[in-house]
Amino acid sequence: MSASSHTLSVLEAGAALRDGAMTSVGLTTDALNRIERFDEGLHAFVTVLRERALLAAERADREFAQGLDRGPLHGIPYALKDIYDVVGVPTTCNSKLRLDHLPAADSEVERRLREGGAVLLGKLNTHEFAIGGPGFDLPFPPARNPWNPDHFTGGSSSGSGVAVAAGFVRLAMGSDTGGSIRSPSCHCGVVGLKPTYGLVSRRGVFPLSYSLDHCGPMAWSVEDAAIALGVVAGYDPADPSSVERPGENYRRDLGLGVDGLRIAYARDLFADVPGVSSEVIAAIDTAAETFAGLGAQVEQVSLPDFELFKACGRIIMCAEAFAIHERELRTRPRDFGRYTFQRIAPAGGLTSADLMQAFRLRRELTVAVDAILRRYDLILTTCGLSPAPRLDEFPHDWPPPSIAVAVQTVPFNVSGHPALALPAGYSRSGMPLGMQLVGRAFDEATVLRAGAAFEARHGGRSHPMLVERAV
Repeated sequence: MSASSHTLSVLEAGAALRDGAMTSVGLTTDALNRIERFDEGLHAFVTVLRERALLAAERADREFAQGLDRGPLHGIPYALKDIYDVVGVPTTCNSKLRLDHLPAADSEVERRLREGGAVLLGKLNTHEFAIGGPGFDLPFPPARNPWNPDHFTGGSSSGSGVAVAAGFVRLAMGSDTGGSIRSPSCHCGVVGLKPTYGLVSRRGVFPLSYSLDHCGPMAWSVEDAAIALGVVAGYDPADPSSVERPGENYRRDLGLGVDGLRIAYARDLFADVPGVSSEVIAAIDTAAETFAGLGAQVEQVSLPDFELFKACGRIIMCAEAFAIHERELRTRPRDFGRYTFQRIAPAGGLTSADLMQAFRLRRELTVAVDAILRRYDLILTTCGLSPAPRLDEFPHDWPPPSIAVAVQTVPFNVSGHPALALPAGYSRSGMPLGMQLVGRAFDEATVLRAGAAFEARHGGRSHPMLVERAV
């Protein structure tokens, strides 16, 4: 097996599996060996399922030999954020409260991936209960950025971002309540998609906020993310938030470019925020110019003040998180990590009026985003306000310095629109910068189409090899 098999995309690896140039066992073994070699310093994985993965890969090879093809992820290794249930594998949520939890059923996402023939390598690091932060008082140490291990990964799908960026997997599943797919995608230089609320089932995924949680893929490329979405998306009658819609081919428009698309550039959302990096502003300005050069109509627009989205999302998220964790917060407070407790416990002081006002504001903000998307096909804005900070910039108590976790992702959790995080260049220090493309509800195809056009102009993925010199 080639030493560079980890650089193959889902489509490339799948073609090699189907024409016999590669086996799933070889692909899986290469991935497991790469994890063993490099992950000790990165902490992407909390559980590696070597024997299980090799058995699944052997099955995939037998099925290919028998003429059975389960779809585009058949035989392809992947990994799950450790809040997704897998039968017989602990779902720890990186918490002392869950170390011994063994699920009795698979999450719906895991079931779909398994039925599609994909090969599960293991479970990935996360901030505690997908909210805490890069704490050193948790069962597993915080993941570290492959571009520079002294730096933060973004969160809370930290291990998912690292696993993809380091070339351990082409595909990882994350979750996103206020930006937890897009923040690590931005800071680790990968592609991350928060689908429309209700498009991907959350059944069997430990909740943070019932009305804000989204599940979605993180991948090397827009095409890989589109392939993954096609496998995991779809109605689940056992998930109350799931929306009944027919399946789609999310790759169908990837080669169409952006000529004729109307893009609303929400520059005001970030350009005048105190502490924003000039490198971020320049990168997103360049992205806007790139889209215009590719034939899109790009115009600056104004969204409602970011602080309104932030306050709305924070109240809803923390109130719902408190409801989920109330019993343990009262009976086992010291078993929570310090950051997690400090973020959730104050929500016990929220009133019903606070929550109702937040839901009222949410509706107003969603209407405002919809109004822009009636006039434009997409919204372009930033993900983070700065490159990934150093881990030692995080203090002992929450919140850390505001710029350390400054991402502008929560507006589209509040509104529920699909949002794609996409690499947009690098800082002078060599750390990734990222942008967001936001589309109409359930119009992931257009979001991915624009992302693919930008990616093609800038040469696509280049990051998986970086781990060799970063670790």
